[in-house]
Amino acid sequence: MTTLRVELGERSYDIAVGRGLLNEADKYFNLCRKVFIVTDSGVPKEYAERIAACSKEATVVTVPMGEGSKSPEVYTELLEKMVDFGMTRTDCAVAVGGGVVGDLTGFVAATYMRGIDFYNVPTTLLSEVDSSIGGKVAINLGGVKNIVGAFHQPRCVLIDPDTLRTLPKRHISNGLSEAIKMSLTSDEELFRLFETESVNEDNIEDVIIRSLKIKKAVVEADERESGIRRILNFGHTLGHGIEAMELDRGLYHGECVAIGMTAVCSDEVRERLIPVLEKHGLPTTYSGDTEGALSFISHDKKCEGSSVSVIFVDTPGSYRIEKMSVDCFIAGAREALKR
Repeated sequence: MTTLRVELGERSYDIAVGRGLLNEADKYFNLCRKVFIVTDSGVPKEYAERIAACSKEATVVTVPMGEGSKSPEVYTELLEKMVDFGMTRTDCAVAVGGGVVGDLTGFVAATYMRGIDFYNVPTTLLSEVDSSIGGKVAINLGGVKNIVGAFHQPRCVLIDPDTLRTLPKRHISNGLSEAIKMSLTSDEELFRLFETESVNEDNIEDVIIRSLKIKKAVVEADERESGIRRILNFGHTLGHGIEAMELDRGLYHGECVAIGMTAVCSDEVRERLIPVLEKHGLPTTYSGDTEGALSFISHDKKCEGSSVSVIFVDTPGSYRIEKMSVDCFIAGAREALKR
């Protein structure tokens, strides 16, 4: 078992990583109170039930699987259920699932009674390597991803790689996209691993921990995304535009980010990146509504008026941040998507 500490002063918390930890949640979470557990219909019921079994008094709420659950309607429904359960400011919420469940539950926890404790139990590779830490919680509105949200750090994150055994291969690939993203900006050695090895059950825990160490360091340096934390958005500006066109009907988040990365790197990096993406079952081109995807870029949270800060990778393990006009970025992305 490995424990990583996210150092954020009074908001610091542990990330516990190890096989079988799901059965020991009460060792890491304070569950001696009312516990509001949120999961989705795609997550094995036993995962949430194990957390409930460790709790003094728990209720489990299951939302529909998919990005559509990050909606104002579902958000309001969860708040109403919290009220019905008699939740107070001393109680807590636990997310058991992927990034959708984590974002949704975290935002509910951030806003119920102006904020209650929040624990995260990510069960997908994407959420285990990325979205489960850092405190960015949100819902979607008007087709724009994560446009309504807050910063609300979890009290603790519990990662049990055994939960990945029930995931389809495509979901594993979806999560590897975010790990590949972090290796390109921050860890050339990890990127070489993706080039030379196949990720499997034997090395997946190492990939998770190395990815978490990258994100942990970035979050500690820039908790509220005013500077270096922007590197975590590598591939996301175009990726979110594509994802907005694909909500609940096409590509997954990591797949959209994979395509987005190919538009913001040097020719030399792209020549190495595309085989890595293909090797791990990720798309490198987009055949959907290109103009529709590009139109969403102007709504991206990273936009500052008519400009946007874009992360470029010229060599693996390094990055640069370039501020450009939204129109200029859209023109470049349009050309990249024509490949």
